Amino acid sequence: MPRTELPHSAHQPREPYPTRRRLAAAVAGLTAALLAAAVTPAEAATPGGIYAGLGHCPLTAPAMQDPSDLQVGCVVAVTNAGNFTIGNTLVPLNSPITLQFGAYWDKSAPQVTFPDGSTANQYTTVAPTGAPLMTAQPAQIAIPGIINFLPGITSIFAQVEPAGPITNFTPLATGESYPVFKMPIKLHLSNLLFGDDCYIGSDSSPIVLSPTTGTTAPPAPATPMTGNPGTLGLNSDPNGYSAFEASFTDAKLVDNTFSVPGASGCGLGGSLDWIIDLAMGLPAGAGKGSVTFDQTNTSLALDTSVSDLTSALNASTTAH
Repeated sequence: MPRTELPHSAHQPREPYPTRRRLAAAVAGLTAALLAAAVTPAEAATPGGIYAGLGHCPLTAPAMQDPSDLQVGCVVAVTNAGNFTIGNTLVPLNSPITLQFGAYWDKSAPQVTFPDGSTANQYTTVAPTGAPLMTAQPAQIAIPGIINFLPGITSIFAQVEPAGPITNFTPLATGESYPVFKMPIKLHLSNLLFGDDCYIGSDSSPIVLSPTTGTTAPPAPATPMTGNPGTLGLNSDPNGYSAFEASFTDAKLVDNTFSVPGASGCGLGGSLDWIIDLAMGLPAGAGKGSVTFDQTNTSLALDTSVSDLTSALNASTTAH
């Protein structure tokens, strides 16, 4: 028979204070709730050791899961210093810029042949999972002829943003006079007068960077720039998987072969575009701008099997 609850008046009088048992149960329940709240968001497992920083690799993406892929990989690169010259304006890169993505070498086995006769695999990239392709802090630009006493009003903040996927990823082009990758970008300019849609470059008309650790070949009268491949390290998987990790430490990537379009969307109806173009010397043809990605550290994990690579990263996970 279903249990029938007695009216409150029919029960024995309640104790004026909770018993020790009830108090212990309440404390235990509260402790469990607090632990769950504290642990759940913070205990995400991320790869460690030689795979540190690769937690957003898109291993489950269809392109990475294709059984005909000859190699699959995970990439994270952090640039810690540098500068970007646009027309006649210098944009300092004083804060770290992080790139992260997946890569695969498909069954067509695309390769690049360098002038010395050596070759290197060229990979297709895949956007990361749960994270942006690029993470960068805005850089402050001085306005020519104006003393900067109110940042964002008497100066401009420039945010580097991706304008499409990275292409032609050739990691072993390090040391060769050949781009390590091609990366379309746009600069989002912020100032009290500019509005929210002020850009130099766009998704349809980007600034295409082709940084190299070798020597550039810009059109005259620009002079070549030379980078530095840094130090190459190779690490086998510590848990016996087929994966390995290649590290490129303290590299310098340079480019001065790109062109820069004029500003767009600045001010009401683009009314301030011309002022920005005049102040920054835009549009600027190839060789009139340059970029230096200095103190760049890159980690590349590669494997012939996506399942083996996944297992290797999982075996290295640590809780944070």
